[in-house]
Amino acid sequence: MIKAITKTTITIFLLLLFLAACRSKKNIGSGADFKIDTLVVAIVPMDTIKYVTEQTPVYVPPVMTSLDYYNNAYNEIEQMLRGYKSLDFKRSVFVTENAFYNEGLDYKEFCIKINLLTERINHWKLFAKLNNYKANDSNIVKTNYAIYSLMCDTLLYSINGLRIPSYPYRYDFDDFFGQKEWSQMFVTKLMDTKTGNCHSMPYLYKILANEFNVQAYLSLAPNHLYIKHKCRGFGWYNTELTSGEFPTDAWIKTSGYITLDAIRSGIFMDTLGQVECVALCAYDLAQGYLAKTNNFSDGFAIKCLNLALRHHPTNVNAMILKAEILRKQFDNAVKLNQIDRAFTLKKEMEKYYQLVLKSGYREMPKQMYLAWLKSVSEQRDKYTNSQIYNFK
Repeated sequence: MIKAITKTTITIFLLLLFLAACRSKKNIGSGADFKIDTLVVAIVPMDTIKYVTEQTPVYVPPVMTSLDYYNNAYNEIEQMLRGYKSLDFKRSVFVTENAFYNEGLDYKEFCIKINLLTERINHWKLFAKLNNYKANDSNIVKTNYAIYSLMCDTLLYSINGLRIPSYPYRYDFDDFFGQKEWSQMFVTKLMDTKTGNCHSMPYLYKILANEFNVQAYLSLAPNHLYIKHKCRGFGWYNTELTSGEFPTDAWIKTSGYITLDAIRSGIFMDTLGQVECVALCAYDLAQGYLAKTNNFSDGFAIKCLNLALRHHPTNVNAMILKAEILRKQFDNAVKLNQIDRAFTLKKEMEKYYQLVLKSGYREMPKQMYLAWLKSVSEQRDKYTNSQIYNFK
């Protein structure tokens, strides 16, 4: 009996020990954390772990603005004028027009079109002859005459036995100053449509002359550009592409808006070298930017005009445009009661207006300009160079 009780007591005691051990183990395992020396380690349930995969960042190019495109063109023209790049009138014309189209043009395509024209000029030179011209620069004269013929005459080209006509470029009387649409002034527009004005037509002629490395000078008149040449046979002569004539200097002066002071100061009827031609593109860049953005206040147009005037100080059109921009900035400064700024702008504006007046410039009305253009054709016997027609 005693042994039975003892066994029962021992069994109960062992059972109590076992239960105590289980409770101690459960208390350790179910806690939110436990201590290892001095560190507290949080136990995170497995279902809360999230697997994160690394992603390569996607490059998003910056959005270009009109100012960015125009600054790109400006930088290239500036590098040419400062001597860091070779002077290239063709490239300068292209980047100027390309900025207006947000760099949407293709320079290779532009050059292909120019090359096609040079091939036609070479084709013309193979079969055409100059009459009554014996001076030793006849090849230069012939090349210039071939460029003129391409632009102003109807020609027939024989290709693989086929006779293909090439029609002349025509003067576009619709918005010929580019006041409604600045692209009216572009060489790209001229090549695509075969219609242009006194800006794009002389520009194309100059580009083609440069391709053949023959001299042909751009020259300024009121609201106008034309071509001047010099040959050993009879000296200087003019080529007017808007009418297809060879006017004398007397015709250019008949407008009544070219004073002797304007000729003496060099703003009109002077020849422009390669530097001045590229600088002329800087002036065009300012005009294109204003036509596209109408932003007179951010300084870009002024920057272009400063570049143009630095390398072509007698560019009266750049002087006038700079004075007009300064006037608008002055008016705005007055409205904002910016007294010091207005005083500075007024002083600079007056300086350029005075330079224009001293140069002998006179503004030519639009209707007078049109009448002047037509007069060379209507009075050919009076105003054209008869010596040119002797070898035509």
